[in-house]
Amino acid sequence: MIRERERQTASGMLMLSVFLIVTLVAVGGLVRAARADDGGVAVVCVIVIALCSVGVVGLFTVAPNEGRVLQLFGAYRGTAKEEGLRWANPFFSKKRISLRVRNFESAHLKVNDTDGNPIEIAAIVVWRVVDTAEAVFEVDDYEHYVKIQTESAVRNLATHYPYDAHIEGHLSLRGSTDEVAKRLRSEIHDRLAKAGVDVIEARISHLAYAQEIAAAMLRRQQAGAIIAARQKIVEGAVGMVEMALDMLSKSTQVKLDEERKAAMVSNLLVVLCADREAQPVVNTGTLYQ
Repeated sequence: MIRERERQTASGMLMLSVFLIVTLVAVGGLVRAARADDGGVAVVCVIVIALCSVGVVGLFTVAPNEGRVLQLFGAYRGTAKEEGLRWANPFFSKKRISLRVRNFESAHLKVNDTDGNPIEIAAIVVWRVVDTAEAVFEVDDYEHYVKIQTESAVRNLATHYPYDAHIEGHLSLRGSTDEVAKRLRSEIHDRLAKAGVDVIEARISHLAYAQEIAAAMLRRQQAGAIIAARQKIVEGAVGMVEMALDMLSKSTQVKLDEERKAAMVSNLLVVLCADREAQPVVNTGTLYQ
């Protein structure tokens, strides 16, 4: 694998000043040679001017968080990272590579989770180039490579987790966001390492059931929520009934036998657990008639 080598380049302002001064001197010499009809000096001055013109081509700029990959007739000669106006061999090709932090959001992918349920999933990846040589020479198009490998990693991730965990403590795409994000980042980072790309962060940005099962899964989630709510209501009602019986047992004003206690428990549970307000019934007889 080709590794990045940082190449030191000359100051562009210094070289530009040298080329301007030499060119002005050569032009002045050419004028004097023409007046003196000195062909030899004129030829030398023309050659110097031509060399300065070629040398100016070696000037290039490097912006902050940017690198220039230098090649000489296809051979890698290093990467210039020192910002400002720089100068290198004019025969070097200078490919611009951004080292800034970038983000990419994948398309909404339709895949099956580990339970076989079709889901829609997408992810956002924050990344940057850390090795310009690998980014240029190890893959054909590193930006396209980031896109394809990210979508591949997201698809693979979705097949290893269920959308929802049906057993407490198990990981799921919806309920274990931090753990899933860590695994997603690790997998994408491993895939992009050969392209000289470092993955800073990766998180799921969109997660939903596919349209064909979305309605059924919504009813399932609603049923689960209703069951959980009912469970809490019953637990609270039982606690209140126990508290009422305990308080009545300590009272000396009211004495209840087992049948009356059972009737009171039944009435209290109906009042506390009903969906609607209880309708009072006036008993004009006795408890037993």
